Amino acid sequence: MGIVKRAIAKDASVVSMAIDATDIVARIEEIHGTSAVATAALGRLAVATSLMGYTLKNDGDSVTCRIDADGALGQLVAVSDSSGNVKAYVQNPIVEISLNENGKLDVGGAVGEGTLTVIKDMGLKEPYVGVCPLVSGEVAEDFAAYYANSEQTPTVCSLGVLVSPDLKVKAAGGFLIHVLPFASEECIDVIERNIADIPPVTEMLNGGMTPAEIALKLLDGLEPNELDEGEVAYKCTCSRERTEQILAGVGRKELGEMISEGKDVEICCHFCGKKYVFTIENIRDVINEN
Repeated sequence: MGIVKRAIAKDASVVSMAIDATDIVARIEEIHGTSAVATAALGRLAVATSLMGYTLKNDGDSVTCRIDADGALGQLVAVSDSSGNVKAYVQNPIVEISLNENGKLDVGGAVGEGTLTVIKDMGLKEPYVGVCPLVSGEVAEDFAAYYANSEQTPTVCSLGVLVSPDLKVKAAGGFLIHVLPFASEECIDVIERNIADIPPVTEMLNGGMTPAEIALKLLDGLEPNELDEGEVAYKCTCSRERTEQILAGVGRKELGEMISEGKDVEICCHFCGKKYVFTIENIRDVINEN
C-alpha cells in the first residue's frame, strides 16, 4: 500500500504533493517481470499518473497517461482512478541498455523520442485529451512540460525508482509542486531554493522520510499546512464481465470463425496478467446475447 499526501502554503499560492509508491512499483515488477530500466520507466509513469489521478474531483473520474515513443521499451501506459490507485503496462518489459553518462539507468534512452498523451475521463460527453512532445523521455521533465503547456500550470515534478542489483524495488515515489498564478516572486524564489537543496526523492524515502514530511519540506519557509492524505495501491479493474464485453466487440463474423476453429479462446489482461478462458459454448452465448 502506498501513501500520498498534499500540503499547501499559508497564502494558498502553492500546493505540494508527495507519494511513497514503493509497494506499487514492486508490484509492477512482480506482475510484468520487468528489467531494471523498464521498472524505472514504467514505475515513474505509474507514480506520476497516480499523483495526477489523486487530484481528480469525482469518484468515477480516471486518467490515462500514455507514452508513444521510438525507444526499445515501446508503448508505456498507466491508468489511475480518482483515489490514486493505478495500473500500468509496458510493451517490451525486458530491455537491457548501457547506463547513462552519470552511471544511472538510462530511462530516457530506453523510452526514446515521442509523445506523452494524457486522457482525463471526467464524466463529460468527451474526455479531455492533451498531447505534448517528450522533452527527455526521463518522464518527470515530460510531465512538467505537459502541465506547463497543456494545463498552463507551472509545475515542478520529481520521480524516482531505486532498483537493487537483484531487480527488487528498494524505493519509489515522487512529488509535484503546483504554483498558482497569483504566487508572488518571493514565493517562487523560496520554492526554487527548496528544490535546489532537496535530495532525490528515493534518497528521502529510503532514509525514512514520509510523504507528509516531504510535502512540507517542499514548502519550507511558506508556513505550509497539511491537507489530505490517502492510501493508494496497484489496482486492476479487469473482470470476466468486462473481458466478455471486449470479446463481444470483436464482431459476429470473427466470433463465428473462432467457433469454427473449435478451440477455447484465452484472453490475458495486459495490466495484471490474469487469464480468462472462453469455451466454444461461451462464445456462442456472447453471439446470442449481442
